[in-house]
Amino acid sequence: MSMLGNYINGQAVASQSGRTAPVYNPATGAQRLQVALSSADETREAVRIAHEAFAAWAKVSPLKRSRILFRFKALVEAHADELARLIASEHGKVFSDAKGEVTRGLEVVEFACGIPHLQKGEHSMNVGTGVDSYSLMQPLGVCAGISPFNFPAMVPMWMFPIALACGNTFVMKPSEKDPSTPMRLAELLREAGLPDGVFNVVNGDKEAVDVLLTDERVQAVSFVGSTPIAEYIYATASSHGKRVQALGGAKNHMVIMPDADLDQAVGALMGAAYGSAGERCMAISVAVPVGEETAQRLREKLIGELAKLRVGPGLVDGPDNDMGPLITREHLEKVKGYIQAGVDEGAELVVDGREARIEGAGDGYFLGGSLFDHVKPGMRIHSEEIFGPVLAIARAVSFDEAVAMINAHEYGNGTAIFTRDGDAARQFVEQIQVGMVGVNVPIPVPMAFHSFGGWKRSLFGPLHMHGPDGVRFYTRMKTVTQRWPSGIREETNHFTMPTH
Repeated sequence: MSMLGNYINGQAVASQSGRTAPVYNPATGAQRLQVALSSADETREAVRIAHEAFAAWAKVSPLKRSRILFRFKALVEAHADELARLIASEHGKVFSDAKGEVTRGLEVVEFACGIPHLQKGEHSMNVGTGVDSYSLMQPLGVCAGISPFNFPAMVPMWMFPIALACGNTFVMKPSEKDPSTPMRLAELLREAGLPDGVFNVVNGDKEAVDVLLTDERVQAVSFVGSTPIAEYIYATASSHGKRVQALGGAKNHMVIMPDADLDQAVGALMGAAYGSAGERCMAISVAVPVGEETAQRLREKLIGELAKLRVGPGLVDGPDNDMGPLITREHLEKVKGYIQAGVDEGAELVVDGREARIEGAGDGYFLGGSLFDHVKPGMRIHSEEIFGPVLAIARAVSFDEAVAMINAHEYGNGTAIFTRDGDAARQFVEQIQVGMVGVNVPIPVPMAFHSFGGWKRSLFGPLHMHGPDGVRFYTRMKTVTQRWPSGIREETNHFTMPTH
């Protein structure tokens, strides 16, 4: 069984911690490899290497940093199929979805390639007589990223390209469930010309994470995952003086108005609810049809589409399946437990994914698509993030009731409305208390030149990821006010603020 260690100072290094974790292929249940769980000392060594590399990297011009990222972009494009196969082998998502993940990550790399413009700062002449003022957007130092299992390529690429472009060094802690992709990205960064020590990967668990949250040399921490862990990371890192962006959980609703194109809405909802086995923080897990007739028609169409849902391995000969397995056997059992909880609490289980017969499943962690109807706020399947292929129909009698249901939820990550009524859409956008909103778009993930982040208990920290907020997060502003007296230097002391 091969062992995956760390990537430190430009090379793969073995861990000496003696602790490991298995990495499985979710489609077969077979173990692929072992991953090291690094010790606190090994993590501190990675931070030390990044800290020592910072001084030289910060002095590299933004244009030269951008050119390295341009080369990295070309390498990722050339190796996109390889990366997608790695993702499918360890996460389980189907190949086309994995390839799409790589593309969405690349979009942030493309944005970061514009850092010579993005990091320019501002300048004002003659703010006072003979006085000019300008701002500098300077790097922070060592930054850390802690990424989840569901996007082993995209989420790390939400973080490190902008951090590196801004002149920071980086320590990445991937999920121990699918760590191979970030390690491969580290190799491609070095091939692109990134100096040794500027980007490092530490595989591990909470022991490694806690070092990144508390080591005084780490200046900023970026995290994506569940809300309880996001709260812990935000509280711990903030209390140690670090800048933090921690994205937590979600419970995303999609409102379907009576005037909506129902075929379009159902097609969008199927992909948004069941794509990637529902293991997306932007997955739609609650459909909110407005009106009894809309609800009945939506239910019937969803039952028909679920009967055609192709569930199976992510890597197959021929056309892709629609949905692959869940990440681990433990997570599979957790999602099954949510399905039973929904039944116990009185929701109507219309389609039970536990009964699905899946061709080629073997010992993989497969679950068919499940559908509940008559779900009410307060039920666990409405309150909690399931992170699996389970869609709930929560009926609303009016637009106002649908908005109130969403606004009352503790999460505010993403939402959508399907309608032909521009006024309804405009009111929805204005009134809804959610960070990312789609209008006839089921998964409103912003493009890389906008910023990603939710509201309420879906985000801890003031700045969102990538886009303009990403540049703000990975830099700190320094404002300079300068005056160059003309003629011979005056000997008079001045004790007042410079004014007109």
